[in-house]
Amino acid sequence: MVSEHSDVLAWARAYPYPVPADPFVQVGHRTLAPEEVEIDLDQRVALLAYGSNAAPAMLARKLSLNPAPVLVVPAWLDDFDVVYSAHISPYGAVPGTLQRSPGTSVRVCIAYLTAAQLALVSTTEPNYELATLDALECRPDETEPVAQLSAYLSRHGCLLLDGAEVALAAVQAQRRRFAELSEPQVLEWARSAIAPTEEIEAFVLSNVTDPALAQSRSAQLPRRTPSFARPS
Repeated sequence: MVSEHSDVLAWARAYPYPVPADPFVQVGHRTLAPEEVEIDLDQRVALLAYGSNAAPAMLARKLSLNPAPVLVVPAWLDDFDVVYSAHISPYGAVPGTLQRSPGTSVRVCIAYLTAAQLALVSTTEPNYELATLDALECRPDETEPVAQLSAYLSRHGCLLLDGAEVALAAVQAQRRRFAELSEPQVLEWARSAIAPTEEIEAFVLSNVTDPALAQSRSAQLPRRTPSFARPS
């Protein structure tokens, strides 16, 4: 029998959730081809979506109050990687953030949101700061490179294991320099480091149901402040 508790664990372990390989438009819970919907990109904010904000399932959740169409375009981001953040999310996952990684190209998306939609997404990102990144080398699959994008950056820094950042195994990268772990692996590491007497399901559930506990446990995670400056 599948319980509500096991559903919470499954949702946490599934981060950062499946993303189509090709451009798509998300309208509520429907995932459509771009040619099915007309969107004026001049009226949109271009958001660098490197974690769950590119996933149809998460977009449907976060934008349930504003289901206007969202265009999502896959791209390659040069000289960065997607690594684990040093915190536990409200839904129980150890989520991602960006870190400079010279020579690495990581698979990301650009999500084109209305200002109202961006405001909605921001309410779901208490652990992140919305910033503008410039001098980027972000290469969408079918359009010209983009040099400036909005992005949510973790307030907690990058998680360190054995003194080094750890990349998300679920996020494709070329010439990756960091070691990588899956979400289930990093959750198990966090459980064993912070609450070794708890089973993984109890660990995740307690983090979801008790935000103060999740915050306290997040503070125990080793971390490093990310760098966004280009090497000289």
